[in-house]
Amino acid sequence: MTIVITGNPGVGKHTIAKEISQKKHLVVIDINEIAKNENLFEKNDETNDVDTEKLKEILRPKISTKSIIVGHLAPYVLDKNQIDNVIVLRRNPYDLLDVYTDRGYSEEKSRENAGSEILGVTAFDAINQFEEKVVEINVSDKKIPVVEKIEKVISGKKDSEQIDWLELVTKNDDLKKFFVD
Repeated sequence: MTIVITGNPGVGKHTIAKEISQKKHLVVIDINEIAKNENLFEKNDETNDVDTEKLKEILRPKISTKSIIVGHLAPYVLDKNQIDNVIVLRRNPYDLLDVYTDRGYSEEKSRENAGSEILGVTAFDAINQFEEKVVEINVSDKKIPVVEKIEKVISGKKDSEQIDWLELVTKNDDLKKFFVD
């Protein structure tokens, strides 16, 4: 079983991957850690750009049949035939702003990441890359633990959640809070 956990920064990818790996006895493959160890990051203003083609080649032989691959770059560096399930963690953009403040992100970087979540950029890219293997999970709703939701996805008993942050932000008349005029 090879599972991918992806999503925007701050959604809880690493925390959830660690819990799932312990429960399912899977090796964790951290895409960002590998890119960092291979010196593939290039600093560009506040962001780190990465050579996704090089990273893809480095990752290919590291992926085993009993692994959980974690990282927001997953849709850009993995092939559909390498994995069984892709879980895109989604989080309320208002909550993400608090996470980004705690992490010391600039206002611009916070808006960019939260805006990406609102528009569902990572989810869209994951669906384009992995198609039917993708399930979106809202991690903002604490009624059902995320690990429980993921276990249902793995066993084939859970469908993708319908997540529309744009509707929420529009209803709150907060587009300017997340997107520059």
